[in-house]
Amino acid sequence: MQLQRLVNFHKTLGDPTRIRILALLANGPLHGQALAGKLGVTPPTISHHMDKLRELGLIYERRDKNTIYFHLHANHLKRDVTAILDVVFQQGISEEQEENEIMRTQEAEKAAVIQNFFTLDGKLKSIPAQRKKKLIVFEHMVKGLSMGKKYPEKELNEYIKTFHEDYATIRREFIMNQYMYRENGIYEMNPPELWGK
Repeated sequence: MQLQRLVNFHKTLGDPTRIRILALLANGPLHGQALAGKLGVTPPTISHHMDKLRELGLIYERRDKNTIYFHLHANHLKRDVTAILDVVFQQGISEEQEENEIMRTQEAEKAAVIQNFFTLDGKLKSIPAQRKKKLIVFEHMVKGLSMGKKYPEKELNEYIKTFHEDYATIRREFIMNQYMYRENGIYEMNPPELWGK
C-alpha cells in the first residue's frame, strides 16, 4: 500500500461519523435514509461521508428496485487497517522510499494544477488565488525562460502574453515571488533556490 494512500485512509477515518457508518454497515447493508436516521444527521451529510468512503473503496452500492443499499467492503477495510502494521513492523520504510513517495505526490499535485489552470494549447485560464497553486503555475511558465539571459521588459511582456493577456500582473508576480529580478528595466532569472521564497 502506498504511503500516501495509507495517510489518506487514516485522514478519512479520522471522522467519528465515518467510523460509525462502517460499524453500522458491518451488521448488514443499509440505505442512506436509514443511516441518516440512525446517526441523527441529514441525507446530504450521509452522501458526503459515503463519497469519502467510496473513494477509498471501503463501501460499494447495490440497487434494489428504487433504493440504493450501501455495503461494507470488509476485505478492503482489513487490508487497509493491516497495511500500517506491515509498514511499521515488517517491511519498514526507508528514508529514500519516503522521499520518493513525497516527490511522486508533489509531482502529481503539480500536474493536476497545471491541467486545471492551463488549456490544452498552453494558455493560462486564470491566475490561481491560492498561493501554492499560483507558485506551481508561475514555475511552469518561467521554465520557458533562459537562465543568464537578459530580457527587456517588452520581450518579457510578449513571452507572458503567450500564456495570458494580463502580462503586467504576472510580470510583477515573477518579481515578488523571486523568479526574476529587475534592474534598469531589464529582467533576469533568479536561481531556482530562490523561487517562491
